[in-house]
Amino acid sequence: MNLNAIHHIAVICSDKDTALEFYHIKLGFQIIRENYRPERDDWKIDLKLNDDTEIELFIMKDRPARVSDPEANGLRHLAFKVQSVADTVTELEQMGISCEPVRTDTYTGKPMTFFRDPDGLPLEIHE
Repeated sequence: MNLNAIHHIAVICSDKDTALEFYHIKLGFQIIRENYRPERDDWKIDLKLNDDTEIELFIMKDRPARVSDPEANGLRHLAFKVQSVADTVTELEQMGISCEPVRTDTYTGKPMTFFRDPDGLPLEIHE
């Protein structure tokens, strides 16, 4: 087997406009395509950060809320590499996105912190 890279990451969201405001407008992901799927009564929106990183947003009604405490098995969070955690925190907070206090990663020695998407999915920024 030869796995080359992660093709995309899928995220279930509760509201289309809120998800696009967050991922497209605030975080800067570009929309590749938007598809309404009438057989499922949902939206599938493909976004890209760059040539190598894509996120699929599934906008679905009546999904259970994300389990946060205690953490459940499965995807824990998404992490984005940034040039400067401090600068990125400033930008996020200017857009009304709260961040946890910046701390140093025990293993890498690099600054990092977390913020959340509108549905509570933890997102990390890491130098």
